[in-house]
Amino acid sequence: MTRHIRHAALFCALLLVALLVNAARVQVLRAEDYKANPANRRDAIARYRQPRGDILVGGRPVTGSRDTGEHLRYERTYRDGPLYAPVTGFASQEYGTTLLEHTEDGLLSGAAPVLAPLPLWNEFTRGRNAGGHVVTTIDPAAQRAAYEGLRSRKGAVAAVEPSTGRILALVSVPSYDPALLSGNGAAARDAWERLNADPDRPMLNRAVRQTYPPGSTFKVVTAAAALDAGVVSDLDKPTDSPDPYTLPGTRTRLTNGSEGCEDASVREAFVWSCNTVFAKLGVVTGVERMRATAEAFGFNDPDVRIPFRVARSTFDTTVDRAQLALSSIGQYNTRATPLQMAMVAAAVASGGQVREPYLVERTTRAGGSTVSTAGSRPVRRAMYPATATRLRELMRGVVEDGTGTKAAIPGAIVGGKTGTAQHGLGNSGTPYAWFISWARGGADLEAKVAVAVVVEDAAANRREISGGGTAAPIARAVMEAVLNS
Repeated sequence: MTRHIRHAALFCALLLVALLVNAARVQVLRAEDYKANPANRRDAIARYRQPRGDILVGGRPVTGSRDTGEHLRYERTYRDGPLYAPVTGFASQEYGTTLLEHTEDGLLSGAAPVLAPLPLWNEFTRGRNAGGHVVTTIDPAAQRAAYEGLRSRKGAVAAVEPSTGRILALVSVPSYDPALLSGNGAAARDAWERLNADPDRPMLNRAVRQTYPPGSTFKVVTAAAALDAGVVSDLDKPTDSPDPYTLPGTRTRLTNGSEGCEDASVREAFVWSCNTVFAKLGVVTGVERMRATAEAFGFNDPDVRIPFRVARSTFDTTVDRAQLALSSIGQYNTRATPLQMAMVAAAVASGGQVREPYLVERTTRAGGSTVSTAGSRPVRRAMYPATATRLRELMRGVVEDGTGTKAAIPGAIVGGKTGTAQHGLGNSGTPYAWFISWARGGADLEAKVAVAVVVEDAAANRREISGGGTAAPIARAVMEAVLNS
């Protein structure tokens, strides 16, 4: 009898060892495989079993959470979804996250370790903290002014505060409602297919993820390079520029859209946007000086994040002299995001200094205590302060006496630069209408806002499309909103 008991006990011990070995295999050796298995919904259920933290604009949440009563219990909701989609992105149970919903996902979902009351607390409790909140730098009045200014026209607006780099507006049209993608049912899948099939690409964030030839707005950069290099010392001295201008080493003749550009001074050429003067000026300044100034403004930087990634704005450094002439007037391979061109205007307004742009002012716990703040931003010099002073003078001339008069604001000091950028095969595409600007209230000591507007499909006769006529009124509305808020 004792022998049978010993055999049974040994057999039970072997079974126990086998169970322990298998448990160790499942929980240690195969843990990652099981966790990544599509059939494992434990993480998803835990992720959506509580409300997601909110993204705030002007102190008010523009996001929320809806209790569906299903396994994936809470679904993301959006207030004024199309208006703020270029800021929030979407948080979908089916398609993941984008933009702020993505970069701040750990905090918003409650998974970030920084939200735990004690280090490693969640590792022991297997719990998840309440989602934190993200407070943005967006000015709601400026955002709405930009969105309503574009209306149904395809394009984008970016606005920043020159003295800090705070992003005040980020608008892309056409837009979409992120709430359409929040769930995981047939409606979300249909919306996903429809939005991705739309040739107008409503989910593309044109303000930061699309680059355009900046056209004549790039003449601000060319003028800064020439002034810093000493190529130009007197803004009112004739430049000995022919009209038309034959590109170096070619028979191609560059012309102007306005009269009186032959031998015009830099001041006259800037106010009336003479291509010939600035093309020649870029060639005389040289590719190295042009490159250094463009990169000081932020071109060719692949690592700009606000906190989500911004597409790289480019100034080609491998150009010959003819290509350099075209690059100097914002054509050829020169490309820029609207945010980059807003930074160009901001650098002029702030005395030649470029402050890195940022979109998140601070993050907080659900109870309101601060997790992180934006802090000081890196600063670099794009041009000498004296050069910035002269460029402010030139940009004021554009608004007061030149092609940008529609951006003028009574009682405020406004500087701007228009641009009409050609594109497409043989320049056959509808020209892009650009306007970049800055504004200072009459009682202010420094500029409060810098704006860049690009309109892709200006509703006008091709000959009548211009940054001054199409984009400048939108910039004015955004600047007014900031100055009045």
